[in-house]
Amino acid sequence: MKIKDVIAVLEQVAPPAYQESYDNAGLLTGNAMQECTGILCTLDVTEAVIAEAVERGCNMVVAHHPVIFGGLKKITGRNYVERTVIAAIKRDVAIYAIHTNLDNVLDGVNSRIADRLGLTERRILQPKSGILMKLYTFVPLAQAGQVRDALFKAGAGSIGEYSECSFNTEGTGTFRGSEQTNPFVGTPGVRHQEAEVKIEVIFPVYRQNGIVQALTEAHPYEEPAFDIVTLSNDYQQVGSGIIAELPEEMEETGFLHMLKTAFQLQVIRHTPLTGRKIRKVALCGGAGSFLTARAMAAGADIYITSDVKYHEFFDAEGRMVIADIGHWESEQFTVELLIDILQAKFLTFAVLKSAIKTNPVHYFLG
Repeated sequence: MKIKDVIAVLEQVAPPAYQESYDNAGLLTGNAMQECTGILCTLDVTEAVIAEAVERGCNMVVAHHPVIFGGLKKITGRNYVERTVIAAIKRDVAIYAIHTNLDNVLDGVNSRIADRLGLTERRILQPKSGILMKLYTFVPLAQAGQVRDALFKAGAGSIGEYSECSFNTEGTGTFRGSEQTNPFVGTPGVRHQEAEVKIEVIFPVYRQNGIVQALTEAHPYEEPAFDIVTLSNDYQQVGSGIIAELPEEMEETGFLHMLKTAFQLQVIRHTPLTGRKIRKVALCGGAGSFLTARAMAAGADIYITSDVKYHEFFDAEGRMVIADIGHWESEQFTVELLIDILQAKFLTFAVLKSAIKTNPVHYFLG
């Protein structure tokens, strides 16, 4: 098995097209064509993690956070990022990061947080727009079924819990091939009219190449006519944060106790309690203060996230509780998610969890 095979599994779950514009997910060091000897999963990559990977026979590290965020103009070992990259290259260890693209899928990082709290009725808090596309193509009546089947198989036509969705309009197409053509119907040099079906299907942007290939292979014409346009619709399966519900409402202090236990927290920073019971819970692993207004608009009783600044706590305005549980603490179970994704595909291959706790934040309790 090659490193590219591991990457393919990860990107099927969280396509790179779903990452935020500022992010740097993907293969950061290493050769995708190299044989993989083992995979070490971690939240962060440090020199110690690279050393651990080598010691445990792994030449690939899969991390949530990219060790390289901005461009590296020099690699001299002056900070931990440069030293980690140097160590990975020297020891021939591939580093792959799966960051905001894994945050942004419904069954990703935030669902692991929701699992720990027993939340149900989960949906994306802030769906992304601009990642859905629509294909229009024109097919002879008799071949419309085979083209639709090929498009559906390639991943087109899914809307929420519905699949194989399309819209079909019958009409008349015209074309005239040159003398160098070998048309499926009609005569070269003569304008031809053909009863056709206009097929419309939507799909996520990352599937475009496969869908176009499926179309051209299934379409009977030498040069199939088709259009692809980007849609501004929100994609309800992809985006930031989650809004969900508790099976039964809880008192605020009882919920905070449960939260502290579930995430093994030493402390929770939070806004004043409202005195109301908690039923609807919004959450976002990592730095999520940008979703505070969205959580409030969605009717959340509490919003769980991290890295909230002092003045941002005022944004709750007594309408909900903001609970900052810490960045590492909110994402600590992402490593287990990565292991589950990979072990489901590679049953007999070494997929290991790093033993190194990379959290750089410590608490002095006196």
